[in-house]
Parts: sequence; structure tokens; C-alpha cells
Amino acid sequence: MRVLILTHGTRGDVQPYAALALALRWEGHEATLAAPAASAALAEPYGLDFVPVHDGPNTLMADPELREAIETNYRGIRGKKIALQVMRRSKPLLARVLADMARVAERGADVIVHAPNIPGCHIAEKLGVPAVPALLQPIWVPTEAFRNPMLPIPLPRALNRASYLPLKLMLRSMGGKQLREDILHLPRRKGAHDFLRRPDGEPATVLQGFSPHVLPDGLDYPAWVHTTGFWFLPAPPDWEPSAELAAFLDAGDPPVYIGFGSMAGTDPRRLGRIVAEAVRLVGVRAVVAAGWGGIQIEDLPRETFLLDQAPHDWLFPHMAAVVHHGGSGTTGAALASGRPQVVCPFVADQPFWAERMHAAGVAPAPQPQRRLTAEGLAEAVRRAVTDRVIAERAERLAQRICAENGAAQAVDILKGVLP
Repeated sequence: MRVLILTHGTRGDVQPYAALALALRWEGHEATLAAPAASAALAEPYGLDFVPVHDGPNTLMADPELREAIETNYRGIRGKKIALQVMRRSKPLLARVLADMARVAERGADVIVHAPNIPGCHIAEKLGVPAVPALLQPIWVPTEAFRNPMLPIPLPRALNRASYLPLKLMLRSMGGKQLREDILHLPRRKGAHDFLRRPDGEPATVLQGFSPHVLPDGLDYPAWVHTTGFWFLPAPPDWEPSAELAAFLDAGDPPVYIGFGSMAGTDPRRLGRIVAEAVRLVGVRAVVAAGWGGIQIEDLPRETFLLDQAPHDWLFPHMAAVVHHGGSGTTGAALASGRPQVVCPFVADQPFWAERMHAAGVAPAPQPQRRLTAEGLAEAVRRAVTDRVIAERAERLAQRICAENGAAQAVDILKGVLP
């Protein structure tokens, strides 16, 4: 089976698809990963077939206005205006990405697996092969169990299903029409832009790369939606920690991991001051991951190690607790490690995962970054590292998360897509 995987975004967006490509290769299938050129380092250690495409909207991530909007979760009139501006600026960049992906598809494939922000259903239709949407957040398939996590307002349960419609409509404006008609020269047809449906109108096979164990009760996903568990990319086979990191871990009690990826809003130094003061207040050893544009600490507390990067599946089990921003990939890795969490969400689906970790009993109440204080963060970390109930729940849930083997499940489902 030849599988072409199309995805785009930052490292956290791409890494689970690299894990799926690796799982396919382990099962003897051919898997090509087409993703932003900047993410090539994710594929190289595993010898994956990687085809770089234009970095597209990723080039906007350093924009100060965009960071301001992220910091406020696009709230208020200014936040909404910036969101519209970002969409307008993203469209020509995304067009370059889609043109690159159409060229990659000329190599042929038996199945197209695509992220929801990439209209791979049109490319699959052009090739005459099945398209399988692969989703990393529960924001695309309607359910009555909970409202769309991307909507920051409470709704009556009767409107939960309807809350998923705006996101689907937004996607239609992000290049699908141009890809279908101008690049692939496919005819217009009813329902062409609904990636949850095949060209014949029947439902597509859908993969969801997260765990049902952390979703609310009452799920009513249809049978064609497969929630497999998280897709974990293991540490590269030859990866070893630096001598400095290994020495720090061996020098005392397990430290607390603190890292927010690229999430730092408009003032990474302010976030750095909050983190440094919280570490001092609670008196723990800490591993602080600066991340791309993330935390900037000028006065590093004693017994704190500043980390560039390390594979989460290796690092997190060495920690006493994991403090993170609530991205789905980092949340999954923290769950698999069996360590208590403190979630400090910014935007998008992050508040949803933060609430779910608290509801699962593996984390104190969320600490939204727009209201984050040193005292609040210190108290949450203190509870995470001392509350035995949280620790036991985290260990029990980790057993269930790891037993799912989500990427392998996804491969088995893909085998059944071909006639």
C-alpha cells in the first residue's frame, strides 16, 4: 500500500503524521510525508520518505500582531480583525503549499491521508483513490457530547452539533476552491468541499489521532469515525541526552518540566519572569524548554536546567510533573508518561485539553496564560508534585493511553480502506 500523507503547520502539527508514516513503514507499507520544509528534521532520523513543501502560513508566526491575537485567544473586536487579516494574508501562502502538494501527488498513491487544513480530498479525487481525513483535535466531527472546543462560549446542549458548522465553512475559504478548479481542473459538484464525505456522497473513513479516554462521556461518533488513540513518534534510535542534561537529572530529585512550545504571546520575557519566580516560590528543580519564541529567562533560578529540546517520550517519564500549553501532541505525551500535569493554555483547542486534563483528575485547575501569575503557577505546580491522588490517577490513565497503540490502530484501519 502506497500512502501519501499531506499535512502542514508547526512541529506539533506535523509530528503525529510522521509517527503515522513510521508506523506504516514498520508494517511494510510505502509512506510519503509531504510537510513544511522546516519540519524535515522530524523525518530525517527515521529515514522517512519526506517531500518538503512551501512553509506557507508558518512564515507569519513571528508577526507581533498575530502573537497579540494568540495571547488573547482572538477575543474582542481587535482580535477578530487580526484573525480576518491573518486569513487574508494566509490565502496566497497556502496556495503555494497546495500547488506543491499537487505536484507531490503526481508521483501517485493508493490512499491520500490528509490533515483537515489541507483539502487532500480533491487531490485524491483527481487520482481516483480514497481520501482519509486524519484529525488531531475533536473539532471537526460533530457530536452532541460537547460543543466545538474552538468556540469559547457556552452553548445549550441542543446546539452542540451545530457548533461544528462554522469551522467547516471557514475551511472552504482557505484554498480548496482554488486547488480543485485552478490547479487540479476538477469540475464543480455538490458537496465537493466536505472532506467528511467521499465523491459519491458516502461518508469517508476518518481517523482521529487522540484518545477517547480523555473525552467527555456520551460520545456519539458514527462507525466510520475511528478514534484510535494518540500517535506517538518515538525518540530517534540513536538519540541520547547531552552529558549536561543527564548529569542534571542524576544530581537530585526528579525535576518539573516547563515548556510552552512557541506559545509566548507578545512578551516572552514576561512569561520567563513568571516561570522563574514560580520555580523559586515552590522550590522545585526544573527543566525549562525555551522553545521557538517561547520562554525567555534572563535570571535562571538555581537548580534549573535550560533545555533546547529533547524527545518528550524520553524526557517526561524523568519528570515529577509536566507543565505545558495544552497542545494535543504535548498533552498526549504527558498522558503517556504517567506524570501529573499543569496546563497553561493560550488558544484554539488548548483550553479544551486543559479542562479535560483537570476533569480526568491528572492536573489541577487550568492556568490560562493570559491570566498567569507566579503565585498561581507555583500553587498549581506544588499541588501537582505533592497530591498523591493526582499522581495515582495519572499513572492509571497512562496505562490505558499506552495500551491503545494509536498509530498501529490507524494503520490497521487504513488497510481496510482499499477494495
